[in-house]
Amino acid sequence: MGTPDFAVRTLEEIIKAGHEVVLVVSQPDKAVGRSKALKYTPVKACAIEHGIEVYQPEKVRETECVEHLREYEPDIMVVVAFGQIIPKVVLDMPKYGCVNVHASLLPKYRGASPIQWAVINGDKVTGVTTQRMDEGIDTGDIILKEEVVLREDETGGSLFERLSEVGAKLCVKTMEAIENGTAVYTPQDGSAATHTAKIHKELGSIDWSRSAKEIECLIRGLDPWPSAYTRLGDKNLKIWKAKVLVEDSEAAPGCIVKVMKDTIWVQTGKGMLALMEVQLEGKKRMTTESFLNGYTVEEGTYFKRG
Repeated sequence: MGTPDFAVRTLEEIIKAGHEVVLVVSQPDKAVGRSKALKYTPVKACAIEHGIEVYQPEKVRETECVEHLREYEPDIMVVVAFGQIIPKVVLDMPKYGCVNVHASLLPKYRGASPIQWAVINGDKVTGVTTQRMDEGIDTGDIILKEEVVLREDETGGSLFERLSEVGAKLCVKTMEAIENGTAVYTPQDGSAATHTAKIHKELGSIDWSRSAKEIECLIRGLDPWPSAYTRLGDKNLKIWKAKVLVEDSEAAPGCIVKVMKDTIWVQTGKGMLALMEVQLEGKKRMTTESFLNGYTVEEGTYFKRG
């Protein structure tokens, strides 16, 4: 049971390991673009490529769906970024239960957006957890964990790719442990749990009163979506890459302190930030040097909240 790109790698690893996948359950296809043509979910596309039957219920808790799943008499259900809350009647259905691949080191970062928040919060380490699902949201017993050290230039997108690969292999290890009876189920410490809020576009609006480091982490965490942005004149300016400077100034937050050939220095609530890669509304993503070749930015002017 899965829907986005993150779940594809796990499905592929399960197939590669020789397990028989009798059914793939994914969210309904969505209309995209101006034509509103229906586009397959990434997991559905993968399943079709491997000749696996696909089922796309509007709501997995509906009786019709529950009875349909029961027909397959599954030994195990693997759930990766499916996108719906699975009811107890389905959780209890498989012989070995439902196993979830979650992109954080539980109980930290339960919820919908653990990957982005690990980068936004400036974490040094994150990882993947496999858990035996219960009725709560990411509250099930932990089976296996694997840590991943974040790189200095880690983005939400790059971490997504790395964790999807780690999670896929960890899932297969988990299934092997369950199959041979060596799996250990460890209850989570609920008092240590943290929850992640869903990522919305508005989160990317840069508050220049925050520290340079906080803003730089936000920029990386929201790459590739929804991106961090500010207001330059009457247009939005997305910021894709920035560097925290040792230098500081006495200017107010948001002030454009210095404009050079290849960068723009901006004062924050603590420290300055050098903008290295930007994208003006209606334009392509480019280096700040390329941007400054075609757009004049005045020192002493201010970026504003988008």
